[in-house]
Amino acid sequence: MDQKNILESLLFVSGHPLSYKKLAEISGFSGEEITNSLKELACEYEQNNRGLRLIFLDDKIQLVAAPESKEAVEKLIKSDLNEELTPAALETLAIIAYNGPASRAVIENLRGVNCGFILQNLTIRGLIEKKNNPSDGRSFVYSVSFDFLKQLGLSRLEDLPNYNELRK
Repeated sequence: MDQKNILESLLFVSGHPLSYKKLAEISGFSGEEITNSLKELACEYEQNNRGLRLIFLDDKIQLVAAPESKEAVEKLIKSDLNEELTPAALETLAIIAYNGPASRAVIENLRGVNCGFILQNLTIRGLIEKKNNPSDGRSFVYSVSFDFLKQLGLSRLEDLPNYNELRK
């Protein structure tokens, strides 16, 4: 697989902006190789009128949906928000409720899978909040929101079943 395809895969799976440094660490490519490959990829998306685009900001890059597909993407997101939570989303929510605030790494370690999309979905629904990690300014932690408590009819987290036992 060529460099461009590998970088595209990394950006797709990540679901959030990645720095050139992180891409270099993971891929083993030089900064120049990454820059050239991403420029080529961005041009391909633009010239071929593809449904994806690259956004470059400071030293980070993110793979996003093309602006022309905004309407369809919004419909998808709205339909997802109107559906019930999946078992995976409920599991993630439980981990955050009983172990929060929790970093994405902790959540993914407990679940054993990538949770980026689920965390984004729960954040959009207003059930969790994303905050700067006080112990590591480069990452975030997730905690349940007031809306989470309101949805469950709880006045505090300690009212969750077996909260004190499971919190230990």
